[in-house]
Formats: sequence, C-alpha cells, structure tokens
Amino acid sequence: MSIPFLFPDWPAPARVRAACTTRRGGVSTGPWAGLNMGRGSGDDSAAVSENRRRVAQALALPAEPCWMRQVHGVRVARMPQEASEPEADASCTTAPGVVCVVQAADCLPVLLCDDEATVVAAAHAGWRGLAGGVLERTVAALPVDPARLLAWLGPAIGPEAFEVGEEVREAFVAGDPAAAQAFRAGPPGKHHADLWMLARQRLQRAGVRRISGGGLSTHADPARFYSYRRDGVTGRMAALIWLDPAGATAAAHE
Repeated sequence: MSIPFLFPDWPAPARVRAACTTRRGGVSTGPWAGLNMGRGSGDDSAAVSENRRRVAQALALPAEPCWMRQVHGVRVARMPQEASEPEADASCTTAPGVVCVVQAADCLPVLLCDDEATVVAAAHAGWRGLAGGVLERTVAALPVDPARLLAWLGPAIGPEAFEVGEEVREAFVAGDPAAAQAFRAGPPGKHHADLWMLARQRLQRAGVRRISGGGLSTHADPARFYSYRRDGVTGRMAALIWLDPAGATAAAHE
C-alpha cells in the first residue's frame, strides 16, 4: 500500500526535503490502526518498527530519523551531536542527511528551514510548549537571521475542538495581549484555542515572516489523522525534515 504523505506547500529550496505522515499506509491495528509512528503509544513495537521502515523506504530517507523523547517542554536538541533519543521537543541540524523529526497527535508540528538550505528544524508545539517558548528557542538555536527562515505548520487539533481553561488563555495573554485574538469564548470558564494562530504570532514575534500551512484539524478527520483528545488511546503522526545530501554535494561543485 502506498503512503499518502502530506508535503509542505512552501517556497523551500530544493535541497530541503520534508514530509508529514497521516494514519494511512501502515500495519498497526486496533486504536492505533494505520501508520502509527509512536513507540510510546502502547502499540505493538514490531508494528511501529514496520511502519517506520515503510516511511523510511517511501521517502528514501538518508538516515534513521533523530527520534526524541518529547515531554511538552522547550529544549532544542542539536543533531547529530546529541545522544540517541534525547529528551527534547525540538531538534535542528546543519548537517546534510540528518533527519529531524517530531511526533504529534493533536499538538502542532512545526518545520523550519532557511533560504539557502543550510539549516532545518522540527518542533513539537502543544499549548504548553508554545506558552513556554519552544518556537522562539528553536528559532534562536538556528545560526541564521530569522528573516531568512521559512516555517510550515502541520495538522493539529482545530479551535472548534480545542477547549481549554482560563489558565491556558492567561498563560499566553500575560506575555502578549495580542494572543487574546486566538481564543474564542466557550462554556463558562472555558475557551477555544487556535494553535495555528498562536504559533504564527510567536514565530512572527521571533522574526519569522514567511509562514505556511495550518488549517488541517486532526480532531475533525478520524480517517486521516490520529487525535489524542478525540480517542484517548491512539497513534502518532510524524513530521520529518532534512537536507538532501546529494543536493548538497551537487551544490558544492557548482
């Protein structure tokens, strides 16, 4: 079965390769049915390994992705210098052939690259990570002017389903009053939060102006996406980005 990836629609250089999985095209069964990429989800380890193998083959990955132990924090791992599976919620690299990856099932995956294809990054941005500054820290970790960066926002829980308490709204508005625009009143004491808008605001404040993607709700499309809030026990999608080593070699000889 072929794997229907999501490919970012952004003006990235040809040497930047990026893709995001859906839940289609894998061998997992039960609540993880499909292309579950998450080992910590409770799924059979052999099924996850086969799903990851299929993705690596279909995308012709140059190396095993740099998986992380994601904890809804703000730490950025610089690859490939880090140990295997570091505890972090973002990773970046300037090395061709190193694959940065984040997993998500409602939280927002954010991919970044620069105009000259010298650096790429992937960040896992749920509301805690966003409020804590994971995107700002990721941008700051990249050795380029933020004005040269491009960002892509992947599938995440949409505002129609993402109901949060007053404390979540306050966590964002305290740092930026404009964040209030990303919240719509819900039941008493509750708000509907727009992760894509919050991410755009924070990226723009960090100096990133060219932002693509957003709008694909994991919660609203059970046939296509895993959603933790909708299903509880569920799988994970993966968003991957790397610099094509063949492209980098060709460019060096131009």
